[in-house]
Amino acid sequence: MKKIGAEILIGCLKEQGVKTVFGYPGGTVLDIYDALYRDGKIRHVITAHEQGAAHAADAYARTTGRTGVVIATSGPGATNLVTGLATAFMDSVPVVAITGNVGLNFLGRDSFQEIDITGITLPITKHNFIVKDVKDLAATVREAFVIANTGRKGPVLVDILKNVQIAQTEYEPQTPAAPVHKPVPAGALEEAARLIDAAKRPLIMTGGGAIASEASAELFALAEKLDAPVASTLMGLGAFPASHPLFCGMMGMHGTHTAAKICMESDCIIALGTRFSDRVALNRDQFAKNKTVVQIDIDNAEIDKNVFVTCSVLGDLKEALKTLLPMVGCVKDRPFAKTAQAYKAQEANGGKPREFGHKILTEAAKLARDCVVATDVGQHQMWTAQHFPLEKPRTLCTSGGLGTMGYGMGAAIGAAFGSGKHVLLVTGDGSFNMNLNELSTAVTENLPITVLLMNNRALGMVRQWQKLFYARRFSQTVVNKKTDYVKFAESFGATGLRIETEEDIVPVLKKAFSINAPVLVECVIGEDENVLPMIKPGQTYDTIITEWEEK
Repeated sequence: MKKIGAEILIGCLKEQGVKTVFGYPGGTVLDIYDALYRDGKIRHVITAHEQGAAHAADAYARTTGRTGVVIATSGPGATNLVTGLATAFMDSVPVVAITGNVGLNFLGRDSFQEIDITGITLPITKHNFIVKDVKDLAATVREAFVIANTGRKGPVLVDILKNVQIAQTEYEPQTPAAPVHKPVPAGALEEAARLIDAAKRPLIMTGGGAIASEASAELFALAEKLDAPVASTLMGLGAFPASHPLFCGMMGMHGTHTAAKICMESDCIIALGTRFSDRVALNRDQFAKNKTVVQIDIDNAEIDKNVFVTCSVLGDLKEALKTLLPMVGCVKDRPFAKTAQAYKAQEANGGKPREFGHKILTEAAKLARDCVVATDVGQHQMWTAQHFPLEKPRTLCTSGGLGTMGYGMGAAIGAAFGSGKHVLLVTGDGSFNMNLNELSTAVTENLPITVLLMNNRALGMVRQWQKLFYARRFSQTVVNKKTDYVKFAESFGATGLRIETEEDIVPVLKKAFSINAPVLVECVIGEDENVLPMIKPGQTYDTIITEWEEK
């Protein structure tokens, strides 16, 4: 049957099982929004800003495992998606962005709100398209979803000219094509199994790829079969249960002492869906020196990029682990696992959190066990990673690769729609001020979101670096805004609460979590509360461990 392009787009979205989209209307997407209205089958969430919509689509994808969809108009609407697309790109999140553009006759003439969004987003998307002929539209949209989910996942942008949205062509619904995964090389797995069996002190290091490939069950089985300690990158948190005796915590610059010690003492690192970023490997020349490294990753570009490996396996992690599991031997009561557990117990007995912000988050973690957790970026992000024992995958939404301040509020909205659960957003005053407009969206949609605003009146993480490495020259990091955040929340229609003393912590948090609607809790903390440990890039784990032990 014949349909106009806007109707074909909506039909293709429904083919892909899309139930919710995020976006903001404008001139070049009016026909798309009209088709959405007339169809009435897809829920559209209008945010306060297109960046918030992009982050919402991102978090929707992270919490569901499905593709997030965002729609924006041309010009500033499209460019406002850029940070959100870059965030999804760096963290391998499947998002399809739909933008409108001027008609073909106006293209290239600097028309009103015309922008070359495909040129702008080329480095921060897996692929992008500009659709100039309605006959190409359905095939392009379908291909966009396949690309977003094939191999290493990521965002794809489809720019649809105005004339395409109103032109007619034949359209027949199709069953969505499944993502194509190349078979995992058997020879590489055999070599990996041999190296793993030869190791006396293996460490499993898991990253975001374990969550993206839905490989948590296989990861769990491998760790228990090998009796091997498990450490996680920030993006991998939740892939392996934090309560498991083999879990050593987060690796890297702000990771646990246990993870750092076990990494240093291991003779074999089994890297699963992780790219050895500079925040994890720290010093690429020293990180895995004299160790066997087995890396399983779906992206060939990540093999030997940051750390040179002994054996690499290219392929989907879940499929690779399924094949690898029967190939490795079973080990019981491995001494190295007991060593890890001893380090973990020693670290846990290091005393209760002394700083006020840490105490607040420790109590919040107890009340948020069934919540999805979102964060912005900064000190509060690392405190959350350290204090929240995540037990399941897809329960943390945070910007790891790009480190996007302003991610949190949009992400909390997307996570609420995606998960159907209460969402806890941990943010700082610096990050929150970048996207506080999205609190209005949360109120409009009456979403169960509790915002913990860690207000130290400063850009805490940057200030901490200035304190430690720039002789306390606090250049533009003590912002000291005069905003009354409780009144601000109330003016938007949310509940506003405040924590100022230790006596406030438990009753205020209990009240906040009892409300099934947006709540903002301002947590007034000191400007000198630090994220510890703090490892400077380029340092090695053995150097920093010596410093910790001396202290």
